[in-house]
Amino acid sequence: MSDHVEIYTDGACKGNPGVGGWGAWLRNGGNETELFGGERHTTNNRMELLAVIEALSTLSPPANVRLHTDSQYVQKGISEWIHSWKRRGWRTSDGKPVKNVDLWQRLDAVSARHKIEWVWVRGHAGDPGNERADQLANRGVASIGNGPGS
Repeated sequence: MSDHVEIYTDGACKGNPGVGGWGAWLRNGGNETELFGGERHTTNNRMELLAVIEALSTLSPPANVRLHTDSQYVQKGISEWIHSWKRRGWRTSDGKPVKNVDLWQRLDAVSARHKIEWVWVRGHAGDPGNERADQLANRGVASIGNGPGS
């Protein structure tokens, strides 16, 4: 794991649930990559998770990553809560199924390939990387458009 990659991720949703988008900005040395996408019927939390999953999935070989997110749901979920969820068979402390378990399981699998420092940043507070990820997430929303079924 020699590469060091900085990743900024964000999710957006117009209505919750509603049309959503995710965005990620990756920096590795002098190289930059912008990623974004969206879904017609989703939630903000799903888009936050998908941004991280998609960003980490692009990295090959395994890398040292500093991943910045403005989602405490993602940051605390992957750093703290996931260990208990897995021990309890993907159940919360009150015995209910973990929401978005499909994405949490994908994130668990893809993050295992890398050494990741999870960094929470305050959203919409002027952090240039977070602002760029937010713009990409909104491009993801726009990519869905307002056609039939939206």
